[in-house]
Amino acid sequence: MKKITVNANTSYDILIEGGLLKQCGRLISETVKSAKCVIVTDDNVDKLYGDAAVKSLEDSGFTVSKFVVPHGEESKSHNQLISLYNFLCERDITRTDFLIALGGGVVGDLTGFCAATYLRGIDYVQIPTTLLAQVDSSVGGKTAVNIDRGKNLVGAFKQPALVITDTDTLSTLSEEIYAEGMGEVIKYGMIRSLPLFEKLSRGNSKEDLEEIIAECVSIKRSVVQNDEFDTGERMILNFGHTFAHAIERAAGYGSVPHGKAVAMGMYMITHAAEKQGKAKKGTSEQLKKCLEINSLPFEFKISHEDLYRLSVGDKKRTSDKIRVIICPEPGSCEIVPLDLREYRELIDLV
Repeated sequence: MKKITVNANTSYDILIEGGLLKQCGRLISETVKSAKCVIVTDDNVDKLYGDAAVKSLEDSGFTVSKFVVPHGEESKSHNQLISLYNFLCERDITRTDFLIALGGGVVGDLTGFCAATYLRGIDYVQIPTTLLAQVDSSVGGKTAVNIDRGKNLVGAFKQPALVITDTDTLSTLSEEIYAEGMGEVIKYGMIRSLPLFEKLSRGNSKEDLEEIIAECVSIKRSVVQNDEFDTGERMILNFGHTFAHAIERAAGYGSVPHGKAVAMGMYMITHAAEKQGKAKKGTSEQLKKCLEINSLPFEFKISHEDLYRLSVGDKKRTSDKIRVIICPEPGSCEIVPLDLREYRELIDLV
């Protein structure tokens, strides 16, 4: 079993190995000193892993309740959050109890934000079951829900008490959902690891999956420890995300999966940056080939006007500037502040 420790405001371990889900009760009991918990999951994941998680927890002496949401981005909403708050009140969940996020990024974000705000903060454990969640959203403490004006605009920083990554859960993913996770994996190669990018460009990522997950998590751990609250270096983890969030809004939340939107966002920003001389010639073509071999799209039909309108409210914007993440070549990245005129000029090159 691989163990990666994140030394943030609250330190915690990320455990990575196949078969850990059935041991989650014992693993959690070694970290969380409470007798009562609520599993938050979605209807798809519940059918696959809900019973196994409950059994393991009850065998370890926990009193367990379960809150199940519909699968999909629509559940990362204010309405579901309020329903979850009410459920916790009905179950008499106190500050000494904890939540478990069993599922993908939507479940993790919803659960984490609830944990950050219910009773002004209770513990939660992440058990990510998708590739995207295992390499990215379960680590680092960013939690949020969506509102009509944008994705992740209402959120909080809340580090989990523990992350249990069972790589066996990836075997039940469809090829499409697996590919979606590869969008975030490729992001890590682009921003920090040329060897990882080159490995991914050859395809066959499933052969070294545990190692790939561990490398992505190690990269994110390093960045989060240096900038836990996203004021500087951590922004590099948003490579491709400014355009991705605009794509998701333009298509309607849930229509374009997040990982695929990130893939398109990475290519679009790199293609435009290359035209401006901010990225080396050929970088966008390298990225395009890597995306294609991993069954990911690289373009989205959207007008420059809509792309600007839907992205200019990004969280990385200050009053008169927006910070854009650009990779001059695979394995390196820069945070480039642009005024709004310069940002519009960049978009016109997409």
